[in-house]
Amino acid sequence: MSESQEKSQTLYERIGGEAAVNAAVDIFYRKVLADYRINRFFDNADMEKQVAKQKAFFTMAFGGPNNYTGTDMRTAHAHLVKMGLNDSHFDAVMEHLGATLTELNVPADLIAEAAAIAESTRKDILGK
Repeated sequence: MSESQEKSQTLYERIGGEAAVNAAVDIFYRKVLADYRINRFFDNADMEKQVAKQKAFFTMAFGGPNNYTGTDMRTAHAHLVKMGLNDSHFDAVMEHLGATLTELNVPADLIAEAAAIAESTRKDILGK
């Protein structure tokens, strides 16, 4: 693939499309739910719905087909902020995102791109 073709592809396409996003979200939540620092925020979550929403959100955020119909980030996470969600928790989630993409052999430059997109949601998620 030429460099110009590669540049015209979305991050979604470059990381492997739907199959890659689905695998990433499944591994990501396995890590998140095993992490004592943050798993309490998912105690009352319907994880099947949560996983589906996360797959749709990553697909949209990474430039894939936009089927995300969830609430905006600030509203969706407001109840978690009331439970104490803060930067340290966001950092833990970012750590798991990076580890997940590394585990899936996603190249470092694409991991950095994905991390920048995720990082751009920090203020909304934390209600700042």
